[in-house]
Amino acid sequence: MTTLRAAQPQTKSVPAGRRRTFAALGAVAAGLLVLTACDKPTPIATVTVGDNSVRSEAACYNDGNQIQAADLQKCLKNKDLHSIKVDPDATVAFGVEPEIADSGWTVLLNGQPLTDESNKTYRTIPGSVFFNQQYGATGSHTTVSILEGKGGKATGLWSFKLEKNS
Repeated sequence: MTTLRAAQPQTKSVPAGRRRTFAALGAVAAGLLVLTACDKPTPIATVTVGDNSVRSEAACYNDGNQIQAADLQKCLKNKDLHSIKVDPDATVAFGVEPEIADSGWTVLLNGQPLTDESNKTYRTIPGSVFFNQQYGATGSHTTVSILEGKGGKATGLWSFKLEKNS
């Protein structure tokens, strides 16, 4: 009678230096995963004039939930903005990602509504509007914001500085 024996697995020893290297790589990978989970990027809004564009993540964003009025006012006062030069004879194009468009968005000029709410991802406005006193503009620069939300429920805000280029 023949007895079958299970094959014994062969083990190879891994040098201690290699184990430390693998452990360090594993720790770095785990750390990157944790960091990635902490800061989810916000949708992007873009302002384009001619061949020039500026893009920005939100100054205020609550991932689909309403932003409190006091917090929104603080964000509207932010002066650290991406800027772009605008010839008053040029057209200014605003672009938003589909998730912003789906929520509805409005263009604000110095904190006041300039346009009706839109669900499109793109809209254009003549550059002269942004420097016209009739629309609340003063001086050679103005703040333009994209406000995400419907019916007074603000869920995101992106702001840009437009500088007159004549």
